[in-house]
Amino acid sequence: MSSSSAAPLRLRLDREALVSNWRWLRAVGGDAACGAAIKANGYGLGARQVMAHLAAAGCRDFFVATWAEAEALMPLPEGVSLSVLHGVRAEDMPAALSGVARPVLNTPEQVARWREAGGGACDVMIDTGINRLGLDWRQDCAALTEGLTIHTLMSHLACADEDHALNAQQRDSFADVAQGVKAGRLSLSNSAGILLGESYRFGLTRPGLALYGGMPRAEAESGIRQVVFPQAQILQRRKIRAGDTAGYSATFTATQDVEAAILNLGYADGYLRGFSGRGAALAGGARLPVLGRVSMDLLIIDVSAQPDLAEGDWVDIEYDLRIASAQSGLSHYELLTGLGARYDRMWA
Repeated sequence: MSSSSAAPLRLRLDREALVSNWRWLRAVGGDAACGAAIKANGYGLGARQVMAHLAAAGCRDFFVATWAEAEALMPLPEGVSLSVLHGVRAEDMPAALSGVARPVLNTPEQVARWREAGGGACDVMIDTGINRLGLDWRQDCAALTEGLTIHTLMSHLACADEDHALNAQQRDSFADVAQGVKAGRLSLSNSAGILLGESYRFGLTRPGLALYGGMPRAEAESGIRQVVFPQAQILQRRKIRAGDTAGYSATFTATQDVEAAILNLGYADGYLRGFSGRGAALAGGARLPVLGRVSMDLLIIDVSAQPDLAEGDWVDIEYDLRIASAQSGLSHYELLTGLGARYDRMWA
């Protein structure tokens, strides 16, 4: 929440939908435990609150990107574990050795650093084809990791959101490596990977996007609910007269008199210029189109269909992730993680 007065922007966040999404993913995952990726501040929703809600529902395994993200979540809810996906640099060792979270070791250098420091339980990432972080699966991963206490051995799918030959190749490569590396459990699947089938789930899944209402694959449409509902307050209602233009670069010209409302919302808040002339607000069952360019802090919408809307009233922003993605050209990930700090975040 804002530190002083209420903001003219807010995110209505549906706790029940978040928990329902996690439970659905857990059920689809069969016997595998279901964790939660809460990096990037819980995909923009607020990592501490997301962790609290999911921990109360039974989630025990959480994943962040950096040690700063981990430290911001202290103290952890009782009974949960936290892993830091980006590994452990030399600068991270004091935090890592304090035991606040487990490092996910990604390079031979990180393995050596952890071993030489006498670090305890860790996780290890195997790169099986995405060519980002992780030990190359073609190396002797068993020898590289010998002597480590590996809690979770993991990899990450590159193309799970589509039917791609690399999915099966990565699954099989990971299974081959796992035969030689001693680890407490195995983890491969993100949100989309869970939906690829039983052979991809191993012992632990790590959903992210789908928890927050994103659709990683068409199979998720039956079970995943929208979690994030942006709302904005009307700063001014005004008439745009026929022939007048509105907004930067005069991209909108009124062909008749238009009743307009100005909202405290713009690309600094993650509502990017791709919504210009395409997005909309919602009020009283009416769709209120965006007029002209989205600017940094302000948005113009057509409220002709709602004569009673006035300064100080709130409107919903059309933000079903599938619709908003088609309007803006942004991915579901960008739509979520781009939501800025100026929103009040209100869980209900």
